[in-house]
Amino acid sequence: MTNFNDFGLAEPILRALAEEKYETPTPIQAQTIPAAMKGRDIVGIAQTGTGKTASFALPILNHIVNYRMRPSQKAARVLVLSPTRELSGQIADSFRTYGRHIRPLTVELAIGGVPINRQSRGMARGAEVLVATPGRLLDLVQQRSVVLDQVEILVLDEADRMLDMGFIRDIRKIVQMLPQKRQTLFFSATMPKEITQLAESMLKDPERVSVTPESTTVERIAQRVILTEKSAKPGLLVEVIKSETIDRVLVFTRTKHGADKVVRQLESSGLPAAAIHGNKSQNQRERVLAQFRDGSLRILIATDIAARGIDVDGITHVVNYDLPNIPESYVHRIGRTARAGRDGVAISFCDHEENGFLRDIERTIRIKIPSEDRRTGRSAGRSEPAPHHHANGRNGGGNRRGGNGQNRGRNGGQGHGQGHGEQRPQRAKGHGGNANGGHQNGQRNGGRPATAAAGGHHGGGEDIGGMKFMQRGPNRPRNHAPR
Repeated sequence: MTNFNDFGLAEPILRALAEEKYETPTPIQAQTIPAAMKGRDIVGIAQTGTGKTASFALPILNHIVNYRMRPSQKAARVLVLSPTRELSGQIADSFRTYGRHIRPLTVELAIGGVPINRQSRGMARGAEVLVATPGRLLDLVQQRSVVLDQVEILVLDEADRMLDMGFIRDIRKIVQMLPQKRQTLFFSATMPKEITQLAESMLKDPERVSVTPESTTVERIAQRVILTEKSAKPGLLVEVIKSETIDRVLVFTRTKHGADKVVRQLESSGLPAAAIHGNKSQNQRERVLAQFRDGSLRILIATDIAARGIDVDGITHVVNYDLPNIPESYVHRIGRTARAGRDGVAISFCDHEENGFLRDIERTIRIKIPSEDRRTGRSAGRSEPAPHHHANGRNGGGNRRGGNGQNRGRNGGQGHGQGHGEQRPQRAKGHGGNANGGHQNGQRNGGRPATAAAGGHHGGGEDIGGMKFMQRGPNRPRNHAPR
């Protein structure tokens, strides 16, 4: 398909697309829309910025036009689940944009951070499209403000991020409330084993659509790494922002506290900036995003979770102030630039404790990122970190995924592992009773390096959303789904 007119979409939809100057479908749209219009279940593997939202919104709107009916009270004909408030809001806006000439069209949004009573009132008469985050949707169901037994089409967007954020258990609860007879459209940028199993449990004879290799990076992004000490990062960020030709720059930190700290450091250097993360209210987040979109704010600091829904075409640079401890997150981060056919720049700061993260990223994206050594008192080239710097090495059970830092050592007594996520650490009992192994302390946010007592074996598992994930040592390759 080389033109949106070739799909056989209803006239009101084509009129809206013409007004938005949509002419040529993207690869994900060209492959997904015809199959979805036939009622097929879809498994779509697509990176951010590929036009994924239109690939499911357009056939859904076409279904609504062709089969007009008034939704029942508190019910929705279409349910779209996404991991973050920002992404959910953008999906709802896309449905309203593409369906502006379909009247009446009711699109409701159910997300946290805003009064739930307002959303209950919005669903009182029912909705044709309900876009929701899993937690808020379950709250509304528990209040009996939403019923899910009349959903005709289910969309699960960014399923891999749902997994990372611990939403899989909530998703399974939601799916159990839906009719067995429905169409399901399932999208994910990566397909790890757990996501593959979830898709298999939800879909029937799905059409598989993949427009890019899993976990690869956009070719138009110029990537580079600056090797530096942790203490030099604030000054290095100021230098990069002042020396680069920047329209808008998105800076990623690992924690909410770190994002706020970077904002203060930049403002002390005369560079106005703002942060977006989970501790900000929804109104604050929306106001900052609006300023970033219209260009009145050039520098936005964000954590991975908050930035998931940022869809701004004018981002020229992405800076990884802290390298992510999950390689796929690197792909999602830098995918915020080089959108809409433009070029982009991704610059990553890497201190000594993050060398392991950098190796994992390069293994995942299958390239070696050009690096510049700015460390003092070091010879050029990358140094290998000492084994005890790896929080998930074979001598301990730390948690590289971040999150709650829960850790179990196979032969260890009691493990204290703290990840780099945004939640507070928890304590977990080890299995077995080797007196010499397992005790480990990992400090959050790149404090003192984690150390492990002699005799511990490689780490045990991490529980996310009720599933068991095995940790891996620094030299153990990452498992990928079959290609």
